Amino acid sequence: MAIVELVMPKMGESIMEATILRWHKKTGDHVKVDETVLEIATDKVDSEVPSIAEGVITEVLFKENDVVPVGTVIARINTNADAAVNTAPVPETPVAASEPKFTAAAVPSAAPVAAPAAAPAAGGARFYSPLVLTIAQQEGVSFADLERIPGSGSDGRVTKKDILQYVADRKEGKVIPDVTPVAETAAAPAVRSTPAVTTTVASPTYNGNVEIVEMDRMRKLIANHMVMSKQTSPHVTSFAEADVTNMVKWRDRMKGEFEKREGEKLTFTPLFIEAIVKCIKRFPLINCSLDGDKIIIKKDINVGMATALPSGNLIVPVIKNADMLNLTGLSKQVNGLANAARQNKLKPEDTQSGTFTMTNVGTFGSLMGTPIINQPQVAILAVGAIKKRPVVVETEQGDSIAIRHMMYLSMSYDHRIVDGSLGATFLTAVAQELENFDPKRTI
Repeated sequence: MAIVELVMPKMGESIMEATILRWHKKTGDHVKVDETVLEIATDKVDSEVPSIAEGVITEVLFKENDVVPVGTVIARINTNADAAVNTAPVPETPVAASEPKFTAAAVPSAAPVAAPAAAPAAGGARFYSPLVLTIAQQEGVSFADLERIPGSGSDGRVTKKDILQYVADRKEGKVIPDVTPVAETAAAPAVRSTPAVTTTVASPTYNGNVEIVEMDRMRKLIANHMVMSKQTSPHVTSFAEADVTNMVKWRDRMKGEFEKREGEKLTFTPLFIEAIVKCIKRFPLINCSLDGDKIIIKKDINVGMATALPSGNLIVPVIKNADMLNLTGLSKQVNGLANAARQNKLKPEDTQSGTFTMTNVGTFGSLMGTPIINQPQVAILAVGAIKKRPVVVETEQGDSIAIRHMMYLSMSYDHRIVDGSLGATFLTAVAQELENFDPKRTI
């Protein structure tokens, strides 16, 4: 028989692990090629993992809520359609040449899921996922207490479910935190630095008429990502103002014809992205990331656009190779990705590989904003609401006051890489591109 190993897919260049949300198939189930086997979640998007072969699932190596590194074997499939279902672990024996053992990544075979094991003694070499460590820090769980938690994950590893259950039991007084000092070792995670926990843990109280709402998973991920960005990059924000009267009038005149011909709405977003792309070509350092002391200048221009979901959360789908698209192509990409985001139909690749981000705070009526950089990028540009205002207009006959369509732009940038001169110059260049919009252009 031939065994195919299903591995945790890599969902992006910065994604190193994913959480298993739900298994659609279990040991003994038959699967077809591209049939969904499980659902996973990263800090960017939820996704379904399809089967890469047809056959019978012989092993499921991880449980729901387990955090699994990318490239790790998560299930095995027997591709012999007539083979009986084998619920025992696949023996680690050499596979004959006529019965190849396929794998999507060169990783060691994972051991079968073990029953929950007792936690090793404090100071032992025990792995904790970043998610578990984050929860421990937020809930004031000391490293000694973390070591005492029995793990239900692979090899006795503590899962999100395990630590949340511990926190709940502690609040109900079912467990008493360990206040014994723990010897410092080089392998100790950062949670050792949390304040000492007393034996009396009081539940927080809230005064007045309040409603307590738990953050959903995506909101927690967004919160952590935003905090990480502010801790990583020294943010500086510059502002500019643009007279976009020509652009507004041109769009008002062309949008009906464009929708009739292309079947797509003509919004302002592709016009903004078009101007941003032109300026990135002039100032390529804006389109980079930082790796230690190395500046990685990206040759591809992949523009992310922050999009609001019905839940109120934000996601950033990415327009790949935006510099290779004309206005029609940009419009179709913008509309397609925005609709997919609102319908929760984005694919993992739709949110990957962004090199610069734009957010339209004007959609919600805001005049301007100070956006937070979408790591590992170094800049994010925000466009505000377009408002009619009386402004001074310079003409050959002299200055006059006229009603113009005005808009504020703001850009936050990583001051480790982008100095104020470059940041302000780039932002001014984008504003000038919008102001110099050709009102006679055709589509």
